[in-house]
Amino acid sequence: MATDDRPRITGIGGVFFKSDDPAAMRRWYGEHFGLNTNDYGATFEFREADAPDTKAYLQWSPFAADTAYFAPSAKPFMINYRVRHLEALLEQLRAAGVTVLDEIAHEPYGKFVHVLDPEGNKIELWEPVDAGLDEPGSGDAEG
Repeated sequence: MATDDRPRITGIGGVFFKSDDPAAMRRWYGEHFGLNTNDYGATFEFREADAPDTKAYLQWSPFAADTAYFAPSAKPFMINYRVRHLEALLEQLRAAGVTVLDEIAHEPYGKFVHVLDPEGNKIELWEPVDAGLDEPGSGDAEG
């Protein structure tokens, strides 16, 4: 069976939302749902379907209500998508006229770039480096 190696979204990398009190929100989810939270929120571990020995992660993060991180979107949330071949995907998006908000940022846990969908929702695209994300204090959210 051939492997689909096209540049594309491969899953959800994170769910980010605005909160009036992010610290209280993290505590509440920890108390009532057992989330193991830190200053960034909570990290969920899962296994890649085509590589079950490989750990992967999804970040859940409440942000301050006045965060500028979601700008220029006025929406109270932002979805982070895990992607494959970010540079090639970005070339395709630019060629199709998609609004690209910034240049690719390189972090120890992967590469990031932000785009807008047709309704003005800011989308974070992440080509992950999952190794090391299970270490305390790792993550990209500002909380």
